[in-house]
Amino acid sequence: MPRDFRFLLLPGFPPSAFVNAVEVLRIANRFQPDYYRWRILSLDGAAVQSCSGMSIAADQALGTMPLDCMVIVVAGYEPLACYSDALQAWLRQLAAARVALGAVDTGVFPLARAGVLNGYKVTVHWEALEAFRESFPGIPTSLESFEIDRDRITCAGGAATLDMMLHLISLQHGSQLAVRVSEQLVMGSVRLAQFPQRTHIVGRYGTSNKKLVNVIRLMSERMEQPLSTEALASMVSITARQLERLFRLHLSTTPKRFYLDLRLDKARQLLRQTELSITEVSLACGFESASYLARRYSARFACTPRQDRAFPTQVNTHLH
Repeated sequence: MPRDFRFLLLPGFPPSAFVNAVEVLRIANRFQPDYYRWRILSLDGAAVQSCSGMSIAADQALGTMPLDCMVIVVAGYEPLACYSDALQAWLRQLAAARVALGAVDTGVFPLARAGVLNGYKVTVHWEALEAFRESFPGIPTSLESFEIDRDRITCAGGAATLDMMLHLISLQHGSQLAVRVSEQLVMGSVRLAQFPQRTHIVGRYGTSNKKLVNVIRLMSERMEQPLSTEALASMVSITARQLERLFRLHLSTTPKRFYLDLRLDKARQLLRQTELSITEVSLACGFESASYLARRYSARFACTPRQDRAFPTQVNTHLH
């Protein structure tokens, strides 16, 4: 694994993910001076603004990279907004030269678009997973915190960036150094890739009712062809009235309303992170037409699907 890193920051990148990666390298160098080197890249060599409004100065633009470095693409909510022929050619050139490539958060999207992930398994932030699978169905994905597949390394972003970088240190210099770095970060331990990205349904919704948890899981898995309340209730061996009561008691809503919100959340992700048409998004999320989606979408998000796609940063709720 390379010890020389190049971080390509795309506009709107999440600063926490980038800082986490560099901080691990910085602390490692405290214990073993000059073990790691890194430089910051941008598309044009100018400073890059993050999703929080913070700007990071770049050391250089796209160009020739050392063959023994690793180039890691860091992107946020609109990973393909600045995708270009020049970026595509650069990524393909790196892949042809066998430069190790990585991605943090949604940085996996431009790598996939460039065709340099074909034949590799990747991970992506859970919120972008459905969008990635819709856009690149031929690339196998996981919900691991990070994935290392030969000379490709991808991670979900956020705190998972710490896990990925600590794992790289462990591979290169042994677990003792990785543990020392993790202690400086007050992490307590070096987490494995299998550490879940999301809280289990029980923790996420604050309920341990098994039938309710199973229904929520079924809803999450059946969005393209939504099930009726009666069908959902039957699948967990209760009546529709009992299911209605469970949702009111534990979640202060109805099964129908909860299901609709899940589908609208998925529609928003697909609109912002894929190039699927609004009609295609409607069908993927179980809405009979684009006009029906638009009515429900406007009631939930106070903007139409078309407006949200055109001006996502004005209504952006992406927090990582």
